[in-house]
Amino acid sequence: MPTKSKSGRASAVDDPKDGRPKEIVVFIRESTCAECGAELRKGSFLRMEKERPLCMACADLDHLVFLPSGDTALTRRARKHSTLDAVVVRFSRRRRRYERQGVLVEEAALAQAERECLADADARERTRERAAARRAEVDEQYVAEFTKRLGASFPGCPVAERQDIAAHACQKYSGRVGRSAAAREFDPTAIELAVRAHIRHCHTSYDRLLAAGRDRSGARAAVRKAVGEVLARWRRETS
Repeated sequence: MPTKSKSGRASAVDDPKDGRPKEIVVFIRESTCAECGAELRKGSFLRMEKERPLCMACADLDHLVFLPSGDTALTRRARKHSTLDAVVVRFSRRRRRYERQGVLVEEAALAQAERECLADADARERTRERAAARRAEVDEQYVAEFTKRLGASFPGCPVAERQDIAAHACQKYSGRVGRSAAAREFDPTAIELAVRAHIRHCHTSYDRLLAAGRDRSGARAAVRKAVGEVLARWRRETS
């Protein structure tokens, strides 16, 4: 959990006694992303990196999903199965401290944790409702067109991965006008950024490096060659 310094900023506690890297901490508060300039409205998630607020996309955490606090077993299993995870906190003015709100984990890890925890009909119904809410966030028409254009630029990208990249890039983030807006206009740069991000997370050791405590710039540098190789192959090959 973060502690509040005299400057009013919160920082993660790094306990070297057990040899584990400190937790990645994500804050819920208003700000402006220092990297892409996106307005982070009330209730937005952000990560502080070298005293600079970053939106989830720029912090390379936007592929994670939010799991609210409340179900200890589900949270424990989801974090166990997730290569990369983050703790989400919000500042309580009444208690004058940061309080844990939940965690961010990989969607596949959450799904596996839910399968392990589902024991009754009510739990299964909650899972169906959550899946329906996620599907409602995606505009199928935009996804289909994005997938088509992605395939034209990267014919070697497997069809299933094209669809995953497109669905994520066109997801509707409430009140956000950053990278997702450019993706919905089918901007070639936005398409390539989406492809690069997917390759980093799914075809390199990037997430494991972040989970081990490597800073974002160092982790990106470590996988840059691997990302470039996959990108070049996808440009020329036919899936």
